[in-house]
Amino acid sequence: MDAPRHLLSLEGITKTYHMGDVPFPVLHGITLHVDAGEFVSVLGPSGSGKSTLMNIIGCLDVPDGGTYTLGRRAVAGLSEREMARLRNRDIGFVFQSFQLLPRLSALDNVMLPLIYAGVPRAKRRERAMAELTRVGLADKAQNLPRQLSGGQQQRVAIARALVTRPRLLLADEPTGALDRATGAQIMDIFRSLNSEGITVLMITHDHKVASYASRIVYILDGRLYSAEEYAALGES
Repeated sequence: MDAPRHLLSLEGITKTYHMGDVPFPVLHGITLHVDAGEFVSVLGPSGSGKSTLMNIIGCLDVPDGGTYTLGRRAVAGLSEREMARLRNRDIGFVFQSFQLLPRLSALDNVMLPLIYAGVPRAKRRERAMAELTRVGLADKAQNLPRQLSGGQQQRVAIARALVTRPRLLLADEPTGALDRATGAQIMDIFRSLNSEGITVLMITHDHKVASYASRIVYILDGRLYSAEEYAALGES
């Protein structure tokens, strides 16, 4: 069987929220294709629809219209349980705020998704240690999050995102809570992971951070633009 043309495919995605009877359209016909092995940044200002788009791609929300396919799987119409399984198996999340559980060690935080996936404990520990080693934190495995710097916490979060061996690494403002130098170190990790063949889709408002990707698309007022289309907007 032939491989799917795109790892991720969005076609005509729309989303509208409501405050009482008042509609607030957020996404207007978003179309985006990401191939396996790409590193793509979605760049846009606050209020542009970035978070809504990420939630839909991450199967945390559903669109009102359009189609979303991940690999060969059409996401529309999946049950909550099927969406949760897809998130756990195929998508690794890295958030701005790290979202580590404060009472768990770095190792236990990384193992957590494998518990939900039903992986035996010995195998969970082995895989989690391998990912902590990959991000340079094997010696911090027993540390609690409060004993780690912000950059180290984000590296733990990256290890946690990778431990299920997902098809897609989805990063939401991954350097937003870090200073510039530490953020650059985190972006070097993303670039290195991508060089290993891992597909990365990153949401950001920071032009410098976005430049680490091999392709940048722009989101503005709920519409997506290629670099060429976005440049033309500035000239019109």
